[in-house]
Amino acid sequence: MPKYNDLSRSLVAFEQDSTLVAVIEMGSESWLVGGLVPGLPHDRRKKLSPQPQSLLAVLYRWRDEAVKGGRAIKRICVAYEAGRDGVWLARWLQDHEIEAHVIHPTSIPVSREHRRAKSDRLDLGMLQRAFLGWLRGERKHCSMVAIPTRAEEDGKRPLRERESLTADVTRLVNRMKSLLAVQGIRGFNVKLKKAGEKLARLKTAAGEALPPEGLAELQRTFERLRLAQQQIAAIDKDCRRRLEEAPQAGLNPMILILARVFGVGMMTAESLVREVLYRNLRDRRAVARYAGLTGSPDESGKKRREQGLAKAGNGRIRRMLIQLAWRLLKHQPDSALVQWWRARTADGRRDTRKVMIVALARKLLVAFWELVTIGKVPEGMKLHPAPLAG
Repeated sequence: MPKYNDLSRSLVAFEQDSTLVAVIEMGSESWLVGGLVPGLPHDRRKKLSPQPQSLLAVLYRWRDEAVKGGRAIKRICVAYEAGRDGVWLARWLQDHEIEAHVIHPTSIPVSREHRRAKSDRLDLGMLQRAFLGWLRGERKHCSMVAIPTRAEEDGKRPLRERESLTADVTRLVNRMKSLLAVQGIRGFNVKLKKAGEKLARLKTAAGEALPPEGLAELQRTFERLRLAQQQIAAIDKDCRRRLEEAPQAGLNPMILILARVFGVGMMTAESLVREVLYRNLRDRRAVARYAGLTGSPDESGKKRREQGLAKAGNGRIRRMLIQLAWRLLKHQPDSALVQWWRARTADGRRDTRKVMIVALARKLLVAFWELVTIGKVPEGMKLHPAPLAG
């Protein structure tokens, strides 16, 4: 049985005499590229404009220099840290038949000195040492990011845009409530469709009309709020349309299976699938670790303490799961997982409930992973009936 590749080390034999190794320290204005070229006495460094063609030209030039030095280059490996630029460069290099990797930035060990020296040159050397250890197959040097396809990455865009728009709606609603509270007005529902028309008729606590500049700011804020709500509705409509038109395409079957669970909406199901459940994760522990729902012990000698959640995974999914866990307490009262939570929070203490809801969120993520991958329904969990074929 082949071993599972968790991207913590390379599973390909590293032949240093025939492998050109390059790392990139990426910036917004320039890229600093460092290379280990077989047959050449010194490491190579080159500062480039942030253009992939310039990088490719440098790699080919180093390869030609190695060939002139009597070394046949069979493999070119390039790595850089994940960051603002995403993984487009790795995909571009792979399209040009160059082995490209994206290093998880938090997986690189760094000095714990209070004021450690930091520069692009020093960071480049650190990346180079970590990447070489990874290529040799040694553990704990660094871990690589699983590079998504263009379709997988694009499928997350509507959901993340919706999350941003939802935050904008909350901010704008709170802003309007604050502007009204300054005038002594409370209890006005700014989320109503006709709230914009009613603003002009509002009276302050003193029985006067709203000041003209304050009213103008409220109306502009309401227009932005209405636009954000319309965009959220458009995103929801497009997502439902895609699922209805092609229920068996891509990740849609997994989304529809998860959406059958009572208390899990269509957008929540799609977010969970596209962010985490579609990934080829090793086991239950890997699933929970991806969401950061694992502990972080601090043990030294006789000292034993727990620092709380690691929070090293996908924060977006972690927050969603904790909200979903609270929601399923109402919608899935007969579920074995909910009954397990209630049995352990029988003392009624608030601290106990907060700690155990995180444990429930972890169990829910693992249960949903098993549901969409192997079809195992959690004990006692209610599902909506499956739609009839045809």
